[in-house]
Amino acid sequence: MCIATDHLSAADQLKFREFCHLLQSVFHFEYHHTLERLKDLYAPNNPDRDTRVIESDIEEDGDFTETLRELLNKANYEMLDREAIEAAFNESSLFKLKLDIDFDDFEEALLFIRGESEHTEQVRTLFGLVRKEISFSNFDRVVIYIRLKKDVTSELAQGKPGATMLKLFQNVPRADVEMLFPNTKVAMRALDKLMIGVPALIGAGAIVTTNVGTSLLLLGTLLGFWFGLHTEQVELDEARLVAILAGLGGLGSYVWKQFSNFRNRKLLFMQSLTQNLYFKNLDNNAGVFHRLIDDAEEEECKEAILAYYFLLKSSDGLMVDELDEAIETWLSSRWDAELDFEVDDGLEKLKRLGLATELDGRFAAVGLDEACLTLDSRWDNYFEHRVTEVE
Repeated sequence: MCIATDHLSAADQLKFREFCHLLQSVFHFEYHHTLERLKDLYAPNNPDRDTRVIESDIEEDGDFTETLRELLNKANYEMLDREAIEAAFNESSLFKLKLDIDFDDFEEALLFIRGESEHTEQVRTLFGLVRKEISFSNFDRVVIYIRLKKDVTSELAQGKPGATMLKLFQNVPRADVEMLFPNTKVAMRALDKLMIGVPALIGAGAIVTTNVGTSLLLLGTLLGFWFGLHTEQVELDEARLVAILAGLGGLGSYVWKQFSNFRNRKLLFMQSLTQNLYFKNLDNNAGVFHRLIDDAEEEECKEAILAYYFLLKSSDGLMVDELDEAIETWLSSRWDAELDFEVDDGLEKLKRLGLATELDGRFAAVGLDEACLTLDSRWDNYFEHRVTEVE
């Protein structure tokens, strides 16, 4: 994208590609250490491990959580606080589900998101007869980290108290983040209960006043005679017995039918939940590290490359706000991408790597040749093992 602006000569374009290749290699090497640290910290609590756990000096869970937070921050994820999570829970679900979560099961529950945008979809209403277009907020990427309490077990955590779960999802509506939690319970909404309950009451009333009414009256008279409440003898012939059994059977059949309707509706809800999670899940547990590490490397590289390139093509250097505006305007006008560029992060990386200088608040990039030599020298010095020759 930078080369496409035609600011660099053909020779400098080759040097710039070499610069980018060296920069990517440096970030990749640095993040390899982060990946190995995360794997070591997570190993004792990894529910998917297939190796034995041996005695070691692995740090406590807090060290893992802090390292994970730092990685997610580098990958441009933002953590949702409890207030934001509760606000999302209170929104109306797109899947017409009522989901309940017991946070008392968790020792720690963290939710991180990256990219929030407005989406529109068509949904069916009035028993599928009418299509309606709705708008909703959507999270492009969601990472959830959960650590159960020591006295809580979960089938999803293989029944291990204190187990942890780390999952990565895509395209999650903000109103449906509840479905990502492992202890989610599906319940009926008030509207769903009315849709089942009201027809059930009307139907039951019709049955009682017709088929069952006579049977109940006859049964009540018979019980009253048996218990001495009245002296008039009731003869229970075959016809009356059949009427009683038929009435009670009809009532029982109707009650069972309504219960089955409720159960079938709940199964449909669970099927909808399962299908959506299947297509939204990107990775689980230790596998999430590799995706996040790759995301962090990409974000770090993009920020550094953009900051360096725009400083490089500026003859007099740029102030922080000037660099920020130049990059955001270029992305908006040339590539139709509206975003808030993290200019401070980009400049911090350039200064740390010796790729930019600062004078009186103005920043300037070192030349391409010097930048490539600086990165190459850093790569060569990552391993300083030397063999001492004996004279």
